Amino acid sequence: MAGRCTTEAALRDIRYSFRAGELRATGHTLSDQVETILYRLAASGNTKGIKVQREDGVVRPLLCVWREETEAYCRERGLEWRTDSTNPDTLRGLIRHRVLPLLAQVHPSARENILRALDERRTMPPALAELLDSPPGSKRVDLGGGLQAVREHDRLWLEGGPRDLDGTVAWGPWRIESRLPGLKVRGWRPGDRLAGRSRKIQDVFVDAKVPRSDREGWPLVVRGDEVVAVPGLVEAEGVTATRVAD
Repeated sequence: MAGRCTTEAALRDIRYSFRAGELRATGHTLSDQVETILYRLAASGNTKGIKVQREDGVVRPLLCVWREETEAYCRERGLEWRTDSTNPDTLRGLIRHRVLPLLAQVHPSARENILRALDERRTMPPALAELLDSPPGSKRVDLGGGLQAVREHDRLWLEGGPRDLDGTVAWGPWRIESRLPGLKVRGWRPGDRLAGRSRKIQDVFVDAKVPRSDREGWPLVVRGDEVVAVPGLVEAEGVTATRVAD
């Protein structure tokens, strides 16, 4: 069967086909991980590595140690291991025997630095990461510093948190002014309605032909949960709004 295969991928599929569905372990090490990262980076531009466990039950328990460490362990205990004689003629062999030695000349910690490509550290606030990982729906989280992240099903945007309207508030291209007590300026939220009316703010946007992409950043003047004014669309006595820039 193997004789009819011409690619490493085909041979790998054959190996993994035995005892399908059962737990099987391979001897992949950190050294193999580095080679895989380099290959995928060069071949497809991504830095995905070898999974610790595949969906079909194959596990790689040695992905936490280097190849030379496993060989040293075997030598100390008189254990024999096998080396695939075809490896030097493969792309992996090219990376192992030629590319990596050259990279080691560039920097002695080249291998370790390459592995850092697999780090899954989120560079975003934990609250935002949780929002992205949550099931689709309507939700918002406070990111601190007056910034909120809002998710509406498959759409996500950032907006400033509610700000007290005590004099003047600048919100995007809008300059909003009022001396009325208890007012705040915030972004639109699905379900918002005009104060004392049943009309939804979404309908106000639709009637005014405001593009959906512009609604997320549109300011609302509110008192509690009620929308008092929508700058440029719905006026309110004692509130003025001027669009000063695009």
